Amino acid sequence: MDTSAQRRQFLKSAAAAGLILPGMSMWQQAFAADAAKKLDLGKKHKFSFDALVERARKMAGKPYVAPKTPDKAILEQIDYAEHGKLKYKRDFAPFSDGSGTYPVTYFHMGQFFQKPVRMYLLENGMSQEVEYKTDYFEMPANSPARKLSENIGFAGFRLHENIKRDDWKTQDWVAFLGASYFRAIGDEGQYGLSARGIAVNTATPQGEEFPDFTEFYIEPAKSAEDPVTVYALLDGPSITGAYRFYLTRGKGVTMDVEKFLFIRKDIERFGVAPLTSMFWYSEQNRPFRMDWRPEVHDSDGLALWTGGGERIWRQLNNPEVTRASAFGDDNPRGFGLMQRDRDVSHYLDGVMYHRRPSLWVEPLGAWGKGAVQLVEIPTDDEIHDNIAAFWVPEAPAKAGQSYNFRYRLYWQAHTPYPLEKLAYAKATRLGRGGQEGLPRPKGLTKFVVDFEGDILGTLAYGEYPEAIISVSRGKLSRIKTEPIPDTSLWRAIFDLEVAGNDPVDMRMYLKRGDAPMSETWMYQHLPGLKNWDEQ
Repeated sequence: MDTSAQRRQFLKSAAAAGLILPGMSMWQQAFAADAAKKLDLGKKHKFSFDALVERARKMAGKPYVAPKTPDKAILEQIDYAEHGKLKYKRDFAPFSDGSGTYPVTYFHMGQFFQKPVRMYLLENGMSQEVEYKTDYFEMPANSPARKLSENIGFAGFRLHENIKRDDWKTQDWVAFLGASYFRAIGDEGQYGLSARGIAVNTATPQGEEFPDFTEFYIEPAKSAEDPVTVYALLDGPSITGAYRFYLTRGKGVTMDVEKFLFIRKDIERFGVAPLTSMFWYSEQNRPFRMDWRPEVHDSDGLALWTGGGERIWRQLNNPEVTRASAFGDDNPRGFGLMQRDRDVSHYLDGVMYHRRPSLWVEPLGAWGKGAVQLVEIPTDDEIHDNIAAFWVPEAPAKAGQSYNFRYRLYWQAHTPYPLEKLAYAKATRLGRGGQEGLPRPKGLTKFVVDFEGDILGTLAYGEYPEAIISVSRGKLSRIKTEPIPDTSLWRAIFDLEVAGNDPVDMRMYLKRGDAPMSETWMYQHLPGLKNWDEQ
């Protein structure tokens, strides 16, 4: 009987003799030339996306079994610092031999990534599992990872830049790591916000559930123009799923996603195409003496393109309590969490917030009725992702139901569908209301919104756009628009008088005659929100 150890030793012996074994895959042949740089792969198995979908369907009909965490006590010792020392050796990167364009490296398990994820390579409809070895990682002699069991598994993977680039070993462009999280760089070469496979019961009383990608199957891109194809199996207490990703490296990163989802248990908030980001503060809510930097955020607004054609910008908030907002729609054209402010002087630190990507979701096919929901969670630091946005179908997700969604993700600096004939909201600021030079009444807040766009340059001298404003409660006054000297910007200004601490939902756009000149600016004013130094 040929055991796994015997099989590996046989392959090493064959490689040492300079043999190329019949039936070996292209990456096995490449690595067999040097036994010290050869991946250990499992047996070949047939693979198809249809079969993966069927597996997910059958899993949903059975009780959920949580994945076991092997060697938990040891993994707990691999904290952030220790995990950072475990670097996958590029010599073992699949497809770095030229059999593909974008090499793959794997993440090690650790204190924060304790669930093993099985990794497979695909070729000609056949899959082979990549078996974990400590040899694959740069690992200090005293690392706790050396005590882990054989073939414990990996935590995730990432794709590196084209092997024709001199810096491919140090530059990656996509990473899948933790639960169903994944992210990509934009066209300015920087990571930022994340996407997820699914969001289950985000910000609900029963608590959020985080299903896991438990298996990945990676098929290489043969050229820079081709996508890397990744298949994934999802499993969680309330849901299972099968995913297919086409990952294309171009202007930023574009991902075509198709997923089949199967509901095990009723889900209160079923979030499709979820995006996760961080918003601490910007120019409109910067607390006094809280931090030395002008702004700190991965995203500054939610952009919406409704099925009816309206373009909306909802400025993000850092609220005092968790808040969820819903924007009802029918067959939306797209939505995204955007980093609209690209001025480096507005951030002034070394982590390059001005280069963080925006992420736009474009539905492929009809999604029907539902709502884009925005969840904003309080945070007092930049280390927490406190913003989530996703599509929620109108009909509730019940046990036994199944779904199929297709959409495209654009990771780039700006929306792939710019506002061609409308101005956009560039900045939002708040201050004390009333007339300058006179005592400022209490309970009166001044709102100042700057707009920019070529259409504003068509205004004749002395011609002013009209600001159309509506609020859910309160009294408006001192409404006006004005050009900002020495810029191409126009500014809308108004005061709001409101009693109590309940939120105020606000909408505004600029118009000339009967025609809109801007997108719709939306904001949720929180009258009871104090500066951090006042709490």
